[in-house]
Amino acid sequence: MNYDELRLLRRTHPGWRLLAADHAPLVVSFLYRTFVEPNVRALAEQDLASRLDDYLFHLREGQDEDPFPKPALGYLKDWAADERGWLRKYYPPDGDEPHYDLTPATEKAIRWIVSLEQLRFVGAESRLMTVLDLLRQIVQGAETDPDVRVAELDKQRA
Repeated sequence: MNYDELRLLRRTHPGWRLLAADHAPLVVSFLYRTFVEPNVRALAEQDLASRLDDYLFHLREGQDEDPFPKPALGYLKDWAADERGWLRKYYPPDGDEPHYDLTPATEKAIRWIVSLEQLRFVGAESRLMTVLDLLRQIVQGAETDPDVRVAELDKQRA
């Protein structure tokens, strides 16, 4: 990959645009909670808008100024627009209400973000295991009787 290809990818790829978006924490957390975590493929527009409206209400609590001024349906339409491409809006064959599902690029970006959290946990767990192992070695090497310890060291030297 060269510089120009990466610049083009940054401008055109929906996943990269999601990661660079101003409201990425809102978008990723809501879409993760709504689609990825419960393993839901698609939702009707009214159901999804209602869930987003509840989520926005929760985020707005305790805020002096509204960080998310649009209505829920406005955000959904924005996220499904060609400029974003984070959601796919479609009409199912047996209904006249639009439905939404995640685009593959969005799902991949969300899973990548989730993997960042898991890596941090594994690193913390690894460090904890190292500390416990060192403590175990200290306990095993701490002999209170000096004669026994000298005999053990003589045995190791031999």
